[in-house]
Amino acid sequence: MQLSRVDPELQPYVRRIPPLPLGSNWGRRFVRWLGKRLPSKQFAGVMIEQRNDLKPPLRIYRPAACHSSAALVWIHGGGLIIGNAAQDDQFCATTAQKLGIVVVSVDYRLAPEHPFPAPLDDCLAGWNWLQRHAATLGVDPTRVIIGGESAGGGLAASLAQRLFDAGQTQPMGQLLLCPMLDDRTTLDRGLTAIDHFVWNNHKNMLGWQAYLGHKPSIDVLPAYAAAARRADLAGLPATWIGVGDIDLFYEENRRYAERLQAAAVDVTFEVVVGGPHGFQNWAFSTAIAQRLLAKAHAWLQTLIER
Repeated sequence: MQLSRVDPELQPYVRRIPPLPLGSNWGRRFVRWLGKRLPSKQFAGVMIEQRNDLKPPLRIYRPAACHSSAALVWIHGGGLIIGNAAQDDQFCATTAQKLGIVVVSVDYRLAPEHPFPAPLDDCLAGWNWLQRHAATLGVDPTRVIIGGESAGGGLAASLAQRLFDAGQTQPMGQLLLCPMLDDRTTLDRGLTAIDHFVWNNHKNMLGWQAYLGHKPSIDVLPAYAAAARRADLAGLPATWIGVGDIDLFYEENRRYAERLQAAAVDVTFEVVVGGPHGFQNWAFSTAIAQRLLAKAHAWLQTLIER
């Protein structure tokens, strides 16, 4: 992909992103090690609590002033093979502070050491923990939203499906940032040839293969292994999807949004011209990222005010 397709504000950031050695065990371990050593930050008006005593570990963001009994269960990205909850401190703390809600981020287990359904089971466990402890946190268990970015967005979408089928307390909505929804994207040689910035189809194959335990194919998968594989999307909660038009996941995100809309689900689909994968995270302070996040926060605000 030509750098000229990237929004000019993001081009300097893209140039500085190093290649990630994700194709080997040592490479993944090294990237995870680096991720855990990111310097911790303090955010005005938000208390961050890391609960390593829980399984899975949870990271809880509590605003100094709660304006709502709603809450957000957040799931981090990383292609299902890297990443941790702390990497989204800026987004989670900002969301907690701006909206005055509790945010609980799930530190789920990673593939290939823990393939499907372990990461999704962890996300469900995080959801259930919040349901059980809602009163302690000042949360109404019927007013919880599910959200996630990239791999976390795909897990959030699968979790929403699983909760619907189980007849459990349903999420108010799902906030999906450039979600990783469809393993079949790995089979598209045209997308592989484009070589997208940040997350290309080669890395996508590594992530899905690690998660599924085999190379992706057109064969049937177990329920909830890939959110886009679900045939019937009726009954799912109101959905917000935000993605860049040069993101590898743009087409699968667009198709999922269209299918949700066809199933009478309330859908908002935001497309950012010149936005590579995950730019709202690694270029958080840029104007283009802040515009997208402002739209996400506005959607959340409207949802919790209903």
